[in-house]
Amino acid sequence: METDVVRDGRGVSVRLVLVVALLTTAVAWIGLRLWFDSGHALPGASWGGAVLIVFMAVGVYFAGLPIRRFLRGEATRPLSPLRAMRTLVLAQAAALTGALVAGWYAAQALVLLPDADVDSVRVAMLRSLAVCGSGVLMVVAGLLVQSMCRIDDQDPDHDGRDQDRDRSRDRHHDRDRDRDQR
Repeated sequence: METDVVRDGRGVSVRLVLVVALLTTAVAWIGLRLWFDSGHALPGASWGGAVLIVFMAVGVYFAGLPIRRFLRGEATRPLSPLRAMRTLVLAQAAALTGALVAGWYAAQALVLLPDADVDSVRVAMLRSLAVCGSGVLMVVAGLLVQSMCRIDDQDPDHDGRDQDRDRSRDRHHDRDRDRDQR
């Protein structure tokens, strides 16, 4: 699983986010369908929840802007590497959390879909879809900020082995030079 998440340091992939969202939708739909069919009401979605997730997505995006400015050479102040790392982790967490939220509320909307001709059910379904949409927005913000945090413009097929080989050769050269000087 780690190779799917990290993929040679390229971060959380769109494929992983889609898998998380689809698996969450499938598992949640099964559970919610059983819950709903046994006569229980679905957990409610609120407009406030959708707004809150949108604000969180906007916050994640704005957290990435100083890093983008720094990497483009437009920053007026130095950037702490710790802050950059924390922003990257926040972005990746936001993308995965957004996928979970989108999947959960998509499942709720799917459970309510057969009864969408009833006004109250249609309103509940629209609220679920709104929160699902805000989850998708959070995924987009997370993946966008993750791309803002990228520091190398290397070819995606390049795996960094040449740099490692060069560093290793330089270390051996330095060690041999130090030994010759003694």
